[in-house]
Amino acid sequence: MIVVVDASVAVKWFLHGNPDEQHTDLALRVLEQSVLGFLPMVQPCHFVAEVVAVLARLKPAQAQDDLIDFLDIQYRTLTSPETYATAMKLALRYQHHLFDTLYHAVALHTPGAVLVTADERYYNKVRIEGQICLLPDFRFP
Repeated sequence: MIVVVDASVAVKWFLHGNPDEQHTDLALRVLEQSVLGFLPMVQPCHFVAEVVAVLARLKPAQAQDDLIDFLDIQYRTLTSPETYATAMKLALRYQHHLFDTLYHAVALHTPGAVLVTADERYYNKVRIEGQICLLPDFRFP
């Protein structure tokens, strides 16, 4: 199995210990399994920018240190015309932000991949498209 992790999950890696943030333990387990090589990760090109923007807003005092840690995480990036075309179709079909649909398009264009998200609103709109799972429902291989 290959995972695509959207920003709603990746931000949780840096919010463990925050009592208002749910499922940080599961998010950290996804990261751990990826780092160990059991769950390869593939991401869209905007992954770093989106996560870092959220961290800068939520944790400005720690954002620089979080960025350094975040940049150490290894993953493959998928950028192809087909992926962007699929993301655009999903954005238009579901009236949703392209950055969210781009994560999903990466999963749809990566054999054996699943998008892991904590964004219930997006999930509920698009789950019929397949290759998407809510973080609390994710089953580790």
